[in-house]
Amino acid sequence: MAEAHAKQHDYHLVDPSPWPFVISVFAFVMAVGAVFWMHGQLTVLVMIAGMLGVVYTMIVWWRDVIREGQQHYHTRVVQLHLRYGMILFIASEVMFFVAWFWAFFDASLFAGEAINYTRAEFTGGHWPPQGIETFDPWHLPLLNTLILLTSGTTLTWAHHALVHGDRQQAKWGLWCTVALGVLFSSLQAYEYSHATFAFSGNIYGATFFMATGFHGFHVIVGTIFLAVCLGRIYAGHFTPTAHFGFEAAAWYWHFVDVVWLFLFTFIYVWGAGTVAAH
Repeated sequence: MAEAHAKQHDYHLVDPSPWPFVISVFAFVMAVGAVFWMHGQLTVLVMIAGMLGVVYTMIVWWRDVIREGQQHYHTRVVQLHLRYGMILFIASEVMFFVAWFWAFFDASLFAGEAINYTRAEFTGGHWPPQGIETFDPWHLPLLNTLILLTSGTTLTWAHHALVHGDRQQAKWGLWCTVALGVLFSSLQAYEYSHATFAFSGNIYGATFFMATGFHGFHVIVGTIFLAVCLGRIYAGHFTPTAHFGFEAAAWYWHFVDVVWLFLFTFIYVWGAGTVAAH
């Protein structure tokens, strides 16, 4: 009787999940292991153990969320809060990129400022710094820009097809999007392998690789996110009116697209100066 009464509400109370606590423990082990490893006081295996624990917990936690959705535990209030959670997560990611862009613009706009005399010594007082051979933005970076913009189009195609109940077209759209994501990551790895500057030793390399590399990590995560959605479509999940897992992946992917446009414009084009590598 109590169960029947509970179902009249637009929320559902489930047993407390252990995964928030478990992942916090593994994250702590990973962070502490990384800090002590960098100081040479612990083996790298401690950090790796924590990282593997985080990955495992992410998989089983999201597995449980998917199961709850398939069992119709995601009521209206739960769905609303899932959306709020995804919005706040993307907002936190925005602030990460704000930090990388802040570092880049501070270094590039004030390369020769008198108060930063040490920086001026290493940069030569101009940007790009002396001795840095930058990438030509109109070669691989432009190609990767077109790839990401195209992937946003194919993802919209898949979403439109899913909303209208055309699961076959949704599969094709997602296959194209995942393939374009893999292609982007492959071309970025190829580009990195031909860089004439390193991450360490110069402020240009540090800001360049932190900003573009962090974005590249997001592309890999987004590709995995979309691949999981593709597998769920083959498993019969998602309906035209209930497919938030797909929507969350789409929000994330479009966020990644927008960030890349800023990276391409300011770091590759504006930040390359007047002379680019060929």
